[in-house]
Amino acid sequence: MTSIDPVFAALADRIAIQDCVARYMRGQDRLDAALQKGAFHPDAKVDYGFFVGSAAEFVDFAQTLLARYHATWHMTGQMLIEIDGDRATGEIYFHAWHRRDGDEGPQDLQIAGRYLDVYERRDGRWAIVHRREVVDWTRSDPAADDWFDRTPAALRGGRKGNDPSDIIGESHGPI
Repeated sequence: MTSIDPVFAALADRIAIQDCVARYMRGQDRLDAALQKGAFHPDAKVDYGFFVGSAAEFVDFAQTLLARYHATWHMTGQMLIEIDGDRATGEIYFHAWHRRDGDEGPQDLQIAGRYLDVYERRDGRWAIVHRREVVDWTRSDPAADDWFDRTPAALRGGRKGNDPSDIIGESHGPI
């Protein structure tokens, strides 16, 4: 049996964890509950301060909440991941934007913070077993989308079933 170089194995583990985090974020923005839940192991727990409980229950809650917004955009920043065998920890920086209705018209809510994660590899699959969200700052401003008004033909992002990325991997055309 051929063994994998430990350096390459560690890189593969790190990439698998980063992909797990990316699936979580994409699931939020595309309103894809199955994709978002897939970032967690079935017994995972979360602590968002305002919600403490199972990851599956949180995703259901978050999907309902996010559906009220016109659009969202979640981005990860630096990721400090420490791997120890089949267990890992991560401090994942994030920046989230939410378009919402305000009393005086559309508003942009921004939230930035960190996810403090614990991951486990089970049956060869890395996923989150515990997530704690730390919010470092927030900001709410009147929406400013004059660029879209001036460029109506621009390709805009959408939710599940209505986003240009939905055709990735399909045979009928380029992204």
